Amino acid sequence: MNKSHKISLIVLGLLVILLLFNCSKIARLQFAMKMFSGKEQVERFRAIEKYFPTREVMSSSNPFIIPTANSIDLPKTYTFNDKSHITEDLIKQTDITGLMVIKNDSILFEKYYQENKATDHTIGWSVTKSFVSALIGIAIDEGHINTIQDSVHQYLPELKGSAYENITIKNLLQMSSGVSWNEDYSDRDSDINRFGRTLALGRSFESFVKTLKYDKPQGTFNRYNSSDTQVLGMIISRATGTTVSDYLEKKLWQPLGMERKGLWVIDNQGNEFAAAGLSASLTDYAKFGLLFLHHGELNGKRLVSKDWILKSTRPDAPHLIAGSNPNSSNNLGYGYQWWVFEGDEGEYAAMGIYNQLIYINPKRNIVIVKSAANNMYGTTNDERSFREEESMAMLRAIVNSIK
Repeated sequence: MNKSHKISLIVLGLLVILLLFNCSKIARLQFAMKMFSGKEQVERFRAIEKYFPTREVMSSSNPFIIPTANSIDLPKTYTFNDKSHITEDLIKQTDITGLMVIKNDSILFEKYYQENKATDHTIGWSVTKSFVSALIGIAIDEGHINTIQDSVHQYLPELKGSAYENITIKNLLQMSSGVSWNEDYSDRDSDINRFGRTLALGRSFESFVKTLKYDKPQGTFNRYNSSDTQVLGMIISRATGTTVSDYLEKKLWQPLGMERKGLWVIDNQGNEFAAAGLSASLTDYAKFGLLFLHHGELNGKRLVSKDWILKSTRPDAPHLIAGSNPNSSNNLGYGYQWWVFEGDEGEYAAMGIYNQLIYINPKRNIVIVKSAANNMYGTTNDERSFREEESMAMLRAIVNSIK
């Protein structure tokens, strides 16, 4: 082979590498651009690894199988805004891909839709936040983190000078950092969409966090801010000396007997998308719900302290209380990265965009897990596309139908 041919092959190889790199970036950008456009998302959500780099969380060699009991039928209707609605209509309209109902630690209902299967994993989006919270609690119990009153800069000196420098871990957990944030999915220039483009382009999550401003006294106002959870993930990694995925695998995935591997989306620097990047099977999400239902202990293993579970699922300040609240941007209450509902049954949930959910009702010993890909989510900045309040009405109808 002469010299000119060698040079041509080298150039061709470089062009192929460049093409593959750009194709990957284009695919990620297209994913981000279509997220709140009304486009179907079902296939994307069960194949997130095709679009983004991920880190595996390995399944357990000793899986825990949730037993089944006498099956139930879903109620045919539910009531929302004083009107009766058909359950199957909402299942179709919000693109539910999997639904599991557990009572007294046994599966009463399990069904998959939109060609999803029990073996599929599906991205949980902000359901991820509740896993991150549990890892913070474990890291405190193990002495990696001193206390939730510690400030961010004690673990992340690179954030000195940023809006997050003096924010406490507790205020991150309770979405009360006071750092400015716009979660309007329908606004192309909102912070959440800028965050999405950071993910799509493979840029550093850390560099994005540094762009935010401080605009309210911390600990006084509950404002949902995905960047708060991203900083929590950074703290976990720095404090434990390992990746967030590896810590999850060691402290929760393996001990819980997860049947299938999890996937966690990472940036080009290898940092987990802590705010919303975990993908798992419906059954394995359910085991996490059962862990919380049982106050941090499952199958004879204490994985999270009972105290942490209680604090995670109970608002402890006026700005975190459910209902009409001038010091909150939400109608739901908030704990440590868990949504808390009004009422006397102690209900709480991990919730993700597109209507993913792990719902826990301690009074009735019920866990409901739902994966979904509501293609209309975020096309408006209200319940018309969110369908979250209506989805909860359907779930409560399911709860009330169980004898």
